[in-house]
Amino acid sequence: MTAPALVALAHGSRDPRSAATITALVAEVRAMRPDLRIEPAFLELSKPTFGKVVDKLVRAGHDEIVVVPLLLTEAHHATVDVPRAIAEVTERHPGLKVRATDVLGLEPRFLEVLDERMREALRAARVRELDALVLAAAGTSDALANQSVARLARLWGAHHKLPVTAAFASAAPPAAGEAVRAFRAEGRRHIAVASLFLAPGFLPDRVSELALEAGAVAVSEPLGAHPEVARTVLARYAVGAVELVPV
Repeated sequence: MTAPALVALAHGSRDPRSAATITALVAEVRAMRPDLRIEPAFLELSKPTFGKVVDKLVRAGHDEIVVVPLLLTEAHHATVDVPRAIAEVTERHPGLKVRATDVLGLEPRFLEVLDERMREALRAARVRELDALVLAAAGTSDALANQSVARLARLWGAHHKLPVTAAFASAAPPAAGEAVRAFRAEGRRHIAVASLFLAPGFLPDRVSELALEAGAVAVSEPLGAHPEVARTVLARYAVGAVELVPV
């Protein structure tokens, strides 16, 4: 029996660096599971679209697909856009079984990736001392999603024994610059900002700009095509594939 195909479904961005990062992440996943049919797709703004990828998989003979949303929080895209996209393709392809998994989410294991990206940023900025950290995410009108970022920030701070504030690029306060200025008002001078984004784009760029203007000593790159992220994609797929098995 052929294993279900895996579609890694990202939101999409007008910034070409974003699609390039998703493509690199999918390549990392393929390297770990060369036996699987694995395709990237996007909800909007980038190509290939989810519908086009599903059409291609159906033509290739696949009748089961596991969709792993490449999203870090359970916000609007996860609860509305992904189910809508799946409903459209299943209506177009009767008999096709599609299972959406949980989003990537904010796994505690991603703290290792944040640490790695932060070490890279600190080396590049020649910074040897830190007295505060800011964890900057996209932000959403969904309070629970923002709270999940704040929980991860507390966990990260406890690990490093440093004060950490969660900040957001949109929809919720504080902005990264505001968080940096608040720490500076406390007398802290060596404040670094971690980019809790999957890929580069407008929002991570804005976070970096505002944080550096406010006096941050370093800003890390997004998580990117890291093996730990790829392993999480496969962990989500494994659960989705089992859920497709008839009981």
